[in-house]
Amino acid sequence: MSGQRSRGRSSDHQRRIRTRNNNSNRRARADLSFSVNHLERLLREGHYAQHFSSSAPVFLAAIIQYMTATILELAGNEAQRRGSSRITPELLDMAIHNNALLSGYFRSTTISQVAPGWQ
Repeated sequence: MSGQRSRGRSSDHQRRIRTRNNNSNRRARADLSFSVNHLERLLREGHYAQHFSSSAPVFLAAIIQYMTATILELAGNEAQRRGSSRITPELLDMAIHNNALLSGYFRSTTISQVAPGWQ
């Protein structure tokens, strides 16, 4: 009986399921909010490199999550200073341009259509 194949699904099918489960859990294992699989697809379709490691989309998702949290925290602080309970595009723009590091990254980016008063 050792030479017979099992009646169940093929080992190739089981391998695909295992791979799918491992990929779908990367976001949960890294404790991230952004989809690692989506970023991996964007990296592959964008042809940014011929090869990249399996940890590259996880690292990219972590960077995007960190920058998003930082920008929202700065904009939330600015909203509290103004007595507002909402974060508007103008507050996001102000928070980014008042931070030295973030303003360098977003120098040529337009966030809101309203021209800020501090220029």
